Amino acid sequence: MASNLSLPVIASEDGLARYMEMIKRYPLLDAEQEVMLAKRYRDHDDEEAAHLMVTSHLRLVAKIAMGYRYYGLPVSDLIAEGNLGLMRAVKKFEPDKGFRLATYAMWWIKASINEYVLNSWSLVKVGTVAAQKKLFFNLRRLKAKLGVYEEGDMSLENARAIAEELRVNESDVVDMNRRLSRQDSSLNTPVGEDGDLQRQDLLVDEVPNQETMLAEAEERRLGRRLLKDALEHLNDRERHIIMQRRLKSQPTTLEELGKHYGISRERVRQIENRAFTKLQTAVKTAAEALESRGAAVSIPI
Repeated sequence: MASNLSLPVIASEDGLARYMEMIKRYPLLDAEQEVMLAKRYRDHDDEEAAHLMVTSHLRLVAKIAMGYRYYGLPVSDLIAEGNLGLMRAVKKFEPDKGFRLATYAMWWIKASINEYVLNSWSLVKVGTVAAQKKLFFNLRRLKAKLGVYEEGDMSLENARAIAEELRVNESDVVDMNRRLSRQDSSLNTPVGEDGDLQRQDLLVDEVPNQETMLAEAEERRLGRRLLKDALEHLNDRERHIIMQRRLKSQPTTLEELGKHYGISRERVRQIENRAFTKLQTAVKTAAEALESRGAAVSIPI
């Protein structure tokens, strides 16, 4: 999108508060306005229409970007990368598909920021496999869930709990925790020329706005539908084992399922792994098909 219409930028980290105030001045669009502008851009290459769609979603980008602020990277860069993702989304958005732009744009914004964060953290050292990427982006959330706030190495008990939930090695959890901890900075760090502000004073309100909640609800609905359809690719035994092992808050043990089917624990584990691979393949194939038609999907497995 090569537009001559400028967007507000953050000159420095000290300008974050001013930027947040600036983007609040841009009006949000209702569904009818959004469709009209999207068609103007698609059919007539109307840059002003594209600009209105972008600026109306800058608050969404800022909210998503702030979720990555604990990786020790400049928030201004995170927002700039998110804005690039938003512009790509506007360029590819198809209003006739029936989805709101926010639903579609969330995927592009997160993908753009994720790529920037991973590249900035030198993936050669952090790790390139899918499990390590999942650990990288979920470790802080799981530590908060467990109430783990101590500095330094976490306890073996907490490392084991996180490793089991993410299905990674305990050593990987400990190593990643050390890497992330070295990047932490205090929320009480003074900012600004006079030092009269602290970083915590610049944090945005975490309460989601109506547009964000609608987009996230749509993502979850599509994800659940994909999972339900994918389960149909499994036979009855595979489906039952997957539901008991992967889709319950308190999973059934391998031993209990082995007794139920009259087979060994190891055999149950093999069936579970095979079924999960089939399920992942079916869900991802369907999700990619939906995304190619303009829908952002949060895969629930």
